[in-house]
Amino acid sequence: MSITVRPLGGSEWPAFVAVDYEAFSATYPLEMADRWREVVELDRLLTAFDGDLMVGGAGALSFEMTVPGGPIPVAGVTSVGVLPSHRRRGVLTALMTRQLHGLHEDGREAVAALYASQAGIYGRFGYGRAADTLSFRIPTHGSAFTRSAPADPALRLRVAAPADALPGLRRVYDAVRPGRPGMYARSDGFWKTEIIPDTEHDRGGMGPLRCLIAEDATGARGYALFRAKAGWNEHGVPDGEVRLLELMASDPAAYALVWRGVLDRDLCSVVHAGRRPVDDPIMHLLAEPRQLNAVWLDDLWIRLVDVDRALAARAYAAPADLVLEIEDEVCPWNAGRLRLVTGKASCEPTGAPPDLTLPVDVLGAAYLGGRPLRAAADAGLVREHRPGALRELSAAMAWDPAPWGCRVF
Repeated sequence: MSITVRPLGGSEWPAFVAVDYEAFSATYPLEMADRWREVVELDRLLTAFDGDLMVGGAGALSFEMTVPGGPIPVAGVTSVGVLPSHRRRGVLTALMTRQLHGLHEDGREAVAALYASQAGIYGRFGYGRAADTLSFRIPTHGSAFTRSAPADPALRLRVAAPADALPGLRRVYDAVRPGRPGMYARSDGFWKTEIIPDTEHDRGGMGPLRCLIAEDATGARGYALFRAKAGWNEHGVPDGEVRLLELMASDPAAYALVWRGVLDRDLCSVVHAGRRPVDDPIMHLLAEPRQLNAVWLDDLWIRLVDVDRALAARAYAAPADLVLEIEDEVCPWNAGRLRLVTGKASCEPTGAPPDLTLPVDVLGAAYLGGRPLRAAADAGLVREHRPGALRELSAAMAWDPAPWGCRVF
């Protein structure tokens, strides 16, 4: 089979959408394609053809994403799909290879990021699991806070229509984003098409999108976006549920107040909170943290498109001077030895003997600061040539807080 990969043509958007819907077994209403079109970048969409038939596609969004030390340009890889009739025939490999080579040639972003539909797919293209997430199922009867939970008498909780509250939501999100690796800037279009829409499809059987704002005289300091569904059990006892979609706060008191507003929702017996950071402060606020019933999943995957530029672009938590031998079969320009000096944030080619040899996906997994390298070494993925080099690099790349992207893009 001969596969041709090329940029999307001007009239091929409907075909691209059809391929993506089929690849994901999606049943989105037609208006979802129009919303998607508002945020997608047509000139960054790639298509794969078998003759005249479009059989796959992949896209990238131009993001500013926080990494340790501050924001950098990142390519947000999205809408990657292959028709079921053409799976395991090299289509995905052709798309991903072309995309990575294109990002390198373009030079705008040294780092790519994605959310994986299946965790086993993207490692073979050099992506590393750089962030994790927790999902909670909190019974409201077990949600009491500790006595030391912070409070601020100047704060009040207000119910708001999400669309009307957008300026406050943006204020809080933009205050939180610079301090958390993995979080990315949201355009006006992203807020309006991905965060606050409220069609029947968006509801997924739940109620309308609801919003709580924690504010003082200066404005919003925290918010929650959630849906609720009323219910009663066979004994007439209220048994509704809340699905928390997003909760942000710029300070501890606002954070605690917004969580209390969600957990104290009348007539609801459980709160489902998906995709929360692994260091979520709620673990320290609940008097009985076992009531979180936490489930651990992968979050962001990171690919270092240009290793030297990517390593020089971030900050480091400890001094290190190391020669790294990078293994990268997909992007051969990365393969070789680089000297990383964290005090100068420099990363340059060298002919010196290596201190460590590691594949690019392991380095990508550590890039946002949330993945220590020891476990990868114990799994046989990293080879240490100078004693102590592994600990030196792992300590330098570590960061606090833990990485987290919040919403799938």
